Amino acid sequence: MIARDNYLEILKDFKDKQIIKVITGIRRCGKSTLMKLFQEYLKENGVKEKQIISINFENPDFEDLMDRKKLYTYLKEKLVEGKMTYIFLDEIQNVPNFEKTVDGLFINQNVDIYMTGSNAYMLSSELATLLSGRYIEIKMLPLSFKEYLTTFEDKTDLSRKFREYLKFSSFPQAIEFYKVNPENINLYLEGIFNTVVYKDVMARKGITDQAVLESVIKYLFDNIGNSCSIKKITDTLTSNARQTSYNTVANYVESLVDSYILYKANRYDIKGKEHLKTQEKYYAVDIGLRYYLLGKKAGQDMGHILENVVYLELLRRGYKVYIGKVEELEVDFVAQNGEGIEYYQVAFTVRDEKTLKRELTPLKKINDNYPKYIISLDDDLDADYEGIRKINAIDWLLS
Repeated sequence: MIARDNYLEILKDFKDKQIIKVITGIRRCGKSTLMKLFQEYLKENGVKEKQIISINFENPDFEDLMDRKKLYTYLKEKLVEGKMTYIFLDEIQNVPNFEKTVDGLFINQNVDIYMTGSNAYMLSSELATLLSGRYIEIKMLPLSFKEYLTTFEDKTDLSRKFREYLKFSSFPQAIEFYKVNPENINLYLEGIFNTVVYKDVMARKGITDQAVLESVIKYLFDNIGNSCSIKKITDTLTSNARQTSYNTVANYVESLVDSYILYKANRYDIKGKEHLKTQEKYYAVDIGLRYYLLGKKAGQDMGHILENVVYLELLRRGYKVYIGKVEELEVDFVAQNGEGIEYYQVAFTVRDEKTLKRELTPLKKINDNYPKYIISLDDDLDADYEGIRKINAIDWLLS
């Protein structure tokens, strides 16, 4: 099992706290493994086997517990009197009205609850209302480049490993297939893609037009880092003889975001300090999945691929990430957390003077003292332009 230390530390911090831990993320990103790692940690620190109850609701062995009342009775009977009982509920969204069972368990003393889910529906308004203020969400992504490198004894030739990280996927299990035969990666990614599309999108949302849905996915994967309005997507599909409507496309896009296969970045007016509702951008959860869907042309735009990687890494580091607007210019990312703001421009290379000037100009128009960065794959020395730092992407990803 690949260590996911950042996520594991969060679970350790909230261990035994009277709050439900909800781990969300796309299928196969490592949620179940994270729970197993945490269970091992509990056992190593004196927790007995009988104090740990673990149920995976995609395992047919637990089919009888898909009824929330039976599930509640089963769990209640297994609580260890006078000691903390740790309950792990994997893919809990498969149990109808599960939130009522969780709410009933939560009020018991000495109960510590951990749940995973592969779509955002589990955090619907009903759950949020019922458990308001009583849960935290841990948003999990596939492997960072730093995590990916931990699986190799040889840490040299980072540029090649980074290219392979992009092409052959950041999903944890993909590494096993890569090390045996990289040609098998697409078979694995096809399985993930089909499960997400059929199970988490089409079945859950009652979508029947698979061809249009896949066209929407391919369009968004092909346009990572570009502004993509619903109208623009609809018009493009219609012009390509895919008859659809604005509302249908909007529903499909929302469903894809809810399944965590795509991430949406909204715009932010830096000078006006205002969140904008137009010209959003979308990013893929995994570049390897993009290669699987688009084929050879997936590798033609390294600038936007790098932008995608930086966006996901900022999310991993706990930032809220927006597309910045400063006057009529754009800043790739405005990253906000409790300590302040950071601004990022991302480019494949800025060795050309015109490109460097283009990337610097919007950052220079921001009149505050928050950190400003240009991230590229240039392997020359880091530089500083009137307080704007230029750094190598791989160095930044490993920092």
